[in-house]
Amino acid sequence: MTMTRREMCLLLPGAMLPAAAVPMVEASEQDNSLPSASYSFEKLTAKTSPSGVQTRAIFKGKLATGESIETHATILPPGAMPHPPHHHVHSEMFFMREGTLELTVNGKTYPLGPGGVGFVRSSEEHGVKNVGTTPANYFVVAVGPTAG
Repeated sequence: MTMTRREMCLLLPGAMLPAAAVPMVEASEQDNSLPSASYSFEKLTAKTSPSGVQTRAIFKGKLATGESIETHATILPPGAMPHPPHHHVHSEMFFMREGTLELTVNGKTYPLGPGGVGFVRSSEEHGVKNVGTTPANYFVVAVGPTAG
């Protein structure tokens, strides 16, 4: 194949790119993200507060895409709140298994029953309360900066 000087000159800019312009992955870089795994509820350590709120930490770490993630399970006695309303930078999702929660976000309340899901975006004041007559059993997934 024969190339003219003009065609060769068109290739020069690409050949002159500095090495820094080409993304390279060092072999020594390690993926510090959470590995795929399974978490048996029965094997999670339960901690119970003096007010009877039971929590089980499930996992906490970084996703492969860089976000922080934390998840835990909570069993909340009737009439109880895990803590006062608050806000933080990460977003949270509440996944209901059993019972009835009232999710309050910026002063507006939302009922959550079995199978229900609540979402609270970053920096919005929120809180949950068990408004039922039986324990509320739910999972929380926090995603974003400083999750957990």
